Amino acid sequence: MKARLSVVLSVVFLALWAGLAFAEQKGSIELTAVAEKEAVVTDAHGKAVKKLVPAGKVLPGDEIVYSVLYKHVGDKPAENVVIDNPIPEHMVYVDGSAEGRDAAITFSVDGGKTYRPAKGLTVKGPDGKPRPATAADYTGVRWTLKKPLKPRESGRVSFRARLK
Repeated sequence: MKARLSVVLSVVFLALWAGLAFAEQKGSIELTAVAEKEAVVTDAHGKAVKKLVPAGKVLPGDEIVYSVLYKHVGDKPAENVVIDNPIPEHMVYVDGSAEGRDAAITFSVDGGKTYRPAKGLTVKGPDGKPRPATAADYTGVRWTLKKPLKPRESGRVSFRARLK
């Protein structure tokens, strides 16, 4: 019997979710949501390198990387895995930043009711007429994994957003 999974993950503003895991009813998929930002640190050789660190204090204009780490802990393949992640209030999606290996990435502009590819998304303009949606209009990101997850398989999906 093949498992069918649709996971909806609500990421609360910034690091409130760091370390929190969710799983399907029988515990076949574990999710961990993380909010991080880039920092320049000095490595062991004295070289300055960029590194992701937990998002602590965030100021307007700061860019946050929202990641969902997933791991299949069941004993049968999980098909139709979908991960939804709302874009937190007061944050603006950074265009082109969503990543996810072997995943179709779609976006919502209606609070997560529907998801579609970025190209072709529309919203109502100030004049009431439809206009092409921009990254600032996105309210959620969805990753649909293109192939079943094997037992013990894991991965990561992410996007960046900037504090208004």
